[in-house]
Amino acid sequence: MVSALGMTAVLGGCGSTASSGVTLKLVAADYGDLPANSSKKYWDALVGAYEAEHPGVRVQVSVYPWKDVDREVEEMVDAGHAPDLAQTDTYADYAAAGELYPASDLLPIRTQADFVEQLAEAGQWNHTQYGIPFAASTRVLFYNKTLFAEAGITPPTDWAELAADAAALKAEGVPYPYALPLGPEEAQAETMQWLLGGGGDYTDDIGSYTIDSDQNVRTFTWLKDELVDKGLTGPVAPGRLNRADAFAAFADGRVGMLDGHPALAQQAAKKGVKFGMVPVPGRTGGAGVPLGVTDWITGFRQNGHAEQIGDFLNYVYAKKNVLGFCRRYGLLPVTASASFAMSTSDTEPDKSLRPFLRQLPTSEMYPVGKSTWAAVSAAVKKEIGDAVAPGNSPSAVLTRLQAAAAAADSTAAAGG
Repeated sequence: MVSALGMTAVLGGCGSTASSGVTLKLVAADYGDLPANSSKKYWDALVGAYEAEHPGVRVQVSVYPWKDVDREVEEMVDAGHAPDLAQTDTYADYAAAGELYPASDLLPIRTQADFVEQLAEAGQWNHTQYGIPFAASTRVLFYNKTLFAEAGITPPTDWAELAADAAALKAEGVPYPYALPLGPEEAQAETMQWLLGGGGDYTDDIGSYTIDSDQNVRTFTWLKDELVDKGLTGPVAPGRLNRADAFAAFADGRVGMLDGHPALAQQAAKKGVKFGMVPVPGRTGGAGVPLGVTDWITGFRQNGHAEQIGDFLNYVYAKKNVLGFCRRYGLLPVTASASFAMSTSDTEPDKSLRPFLRQLPTSEMYPVGKSTWAAVSAAVKKEIGDAVAPGNSPSAVLTRLQAAAAAADSTAAAGG
């Protein structure tokens, strides 16, 4: 059922906002790897086209690196100056605090119905959708075909083969046999992919945190003993290696293999790297469960611009705009119409994105529907590198993270 605000948003495309004189403030994350392809260029073009059709509405966009954007939004909200829109990787903490509009108050039914069902459900807090999916990705194992051929090895199908391949690459002088980015930029992703491969996860089937489960401890003990301590992860300590730096090193031909998302395919291809992609291996063989990641747009209540927010979002989610963004940054569409167009296209980059698109329905996502996930994710980004650092105990680090996560859940349950 669409609320009155949602119905207004349906009519917004007919010019209901033309004389509103409203300025919307949007905070967005940067998907580009260089200034030349910064997300700011995408938003500037999109906003320019939108404002030309809606002269009474202006959209001011501030774009921040991924490592900074969540903190920027949090500081704005805490200072009482929430943006109208935020495009980040969390939503549930703000939904639990009553800061956000439900999606149904912003978007017409036809737009809501176009979202990939799995992603729309992942955007729910307390059985109501507040997180509006913006872009998605899954992970595969990238490997450098040239370096693999020189080492006389084939892509791994289990962890033992992965460690053996890494050792062979090291013997050939490859700087990063396996790049393990557990730095603060996106450590929660690398961590979860390894947890899934080891039969674990951040949470159990009922949503309780299980960070220090036996499976997860075994996974990080294996990483430390079999990769890190043997010098197979490169010259930069995993806790200081960020995803962007690992991707850049792969595109420069200095990485043998790493877990990567679709944007890496474009980045490496531009540099002329000959690479292959295979499913991320599980501990005992065969494909592990793929990690699925969705980023979100949220609409904040503070400034009361539901009508204008909804009208702008309806424009953002037009099929041509969804495809334009995904093709530009090598990401997966979050709408069924754009996904179908990509899956049936015989042109690039759509063809290269199909291996990732096929994985999306069976992928596992972060526990984004938990109001404590933002805080837990931040703690993982900050501390998980310690689990594989020299002299440290993986079990102790995971236990510390579990205790903090459980405490956060208890506080949230008590209304704190």
